[in-house]
Amino acid sequence: MLKKIPHWLKNKYAVTLLFFLVWVAFIDQNNLITQFSYRSLLNEQHQEKAYFNREIEKTRRELNELTQNPKSLEKFAREKYFMKKDEEEIFLFTVK
Repeated sequence: MLKKIPHWLKNKYAVTLLFFLVWVAFIDQNNLITQFSYRSLLNEQHQEKAYFNREIEKTRRELNELTQNPKSLEKFAREKYFMKKDEEEIFLFTVK
């Protein structure tokens, strides 16, 4: 019966190494599956960070334009908040 066991499994160091690898790969709380999910979550968060940094830069440019140019400020107020001059009338059309 002992002759059917492979030679490398009779070595106590090989068995210990195999047990250690199985433990680290599948049983431990920081196993490979958990590490893979953490890595994918980290990549998603890096993408979100890049998106928000682009949005912040875009908002900064818009703010700079609004503070520097009075005509753009007037256009923004009219479009976003429906502000008007005293002698003007505003008509809003809603589409259903």
